[in-house]
Amino acid sequence: MRKSIIATLLSATMVSVPVTALSDTYFDLMGDADKAISEGKWLEAEKSLKDAMALDPENPSNILLMSNLGLVQFYLGQDSAAIATLSDAHKRAPVSVTVLKNRAEVYLALGRDSLAYNDYSKIIALDTTLIEPRYMHAVMSLRYGDYATAQNDCDALNRMSPGSDEANTAYGALYTATEQWEKAIPYYSELIKKKPSADLYSARAVCYLMTQKLNEASADIAAGLELDPDNGELYLYRGYLNKLRYRKDDARNDVRKAFELSEKE
Repeated sequence: MRKSIIATLLSATMVSVPVTALSDTYFDLMGDADKAISEGKWLEAEKSLKDAMALDPENPSNILLMSNLGLVQFYLGQDSAAIATLSDAHKRAPVSVTVLKNRAEVYLALGRDSLAYNDYSKIIALDTTLIEPRYMHAVMSLRYGDYATAQNDCDALNRMSPGSDEANTAYGALYTATEQWEKAIPYYSELIKKKPSADLYSARAVCYLMTQKLNEASADIAAGLELDPDNGELYLYRGYLNKLRYRKDDARNDVRKAFELSEKE
């Protein structure tokens, strides 16, 4: 969102327009909008973007400005206006992945997941080399239980960026969702090596529990709780682990703790 409007224009990522074709005022307004966006001054950014488009309504660069305007309007709480602006931009430039990506992000934030998923589907059809949209498509495919599509997305991510966080996360989630616990473990392990977190330890702990690797599960639960002592999910898993180890009182206490933490959320 905060990427320089002018830099994007000059690099011609969306449209190719010679700088000389822009009036000084139009160019200055883009600069004003760019600065306002970088400072989070959304009202100023909105005004500069609208003024620039009003100054030269037929300028093809307005697609870029509309794409940014849609996100600015969303940050201002103008949800309907944001969708309308981005949809108008999409009609004018149906092959712009930038416009579709921005609209998908707004749809997601508004809880309109199916529409976001449609936009991500369009994006990856237009450009098969983009990692973030492919990753989002994989995650949402899993959410919808479309494991075949998720598998294709994971394989595509792995071809584009082998060993990347996106590929490892997607594969880990896929194999967890399909209860292929043993296959999921190496992907979580790679992620933990790079940047350990309570959520990752939790995800791998489940895999260890399901494959009866109780010592490994115990170590992950302990490591996760050290990072996040109030992680209710980890207490729940420790309760299950204690149950498997016939430590009924400890299991009961952990489950109680997990519910207490969930009520605080």
